[in-house]
Amino acid sequence: MVNIEIQNAKKEMYPSIRQQRIDAYNEYANVLPVDHWNALKNSISSKVDEQEGVDLIVATILGKIVGSVALFPAKTNAYEGYVEELDYPEIRMLAVDSTCRGQGVANALISECINRTKEKGFEAIGLHTGEFMKNAISLYEGIGFKRLPKFDFQPADDGINVRAYQLKFRLED
Repeated sequence: MVNIEIQNAKKEMYPSIRQQRIDAYNEYANVLPVDHWNALKNSISSKVDEQEGVDLIVATILGKIVGSVALFPAKTNAYEGYVEELDYPEIRMLAVDSTCRGQGVANALISECINRTKEKGFEAIGLHTGEFMKNAISLYEGIGFKRLPKFDFQPADDGINVRAYQLKFRLED
């Protein structure tokens, strides 16, 4: 088993994290309409993860960044106006280097987000993912995330939904 280390990102890591996100999501560039891909690319490369209270978390293997995730606090504008402010933290922009997929990196990052959310006294965590991201949906549903369609949205007004999910837990878990 690979030794994955989880830590808060340092400011100097931000540019490479954003580039890694684009590289990780690039597999969708040719399957999405251009406007949707551009909206997604702008979203994952924006500086929205530098808002007050956002935890930008990285996974490293042997000192190399192999994945990252942003954990937005409850009641923040995590989706730049597309979704109302929610009463629980949100996982955003989960990305894993394509050469490191299948090694538990995404699970380690999600587990860290869940643990931090519990430590802050919340009993739920949410996320949004594109309906075309089949592997991500399988991962989230396998962990136990449930659909919350009332918080779905369409960033490019093209019929492609970004699906809302939530995981509820008891704090003693």
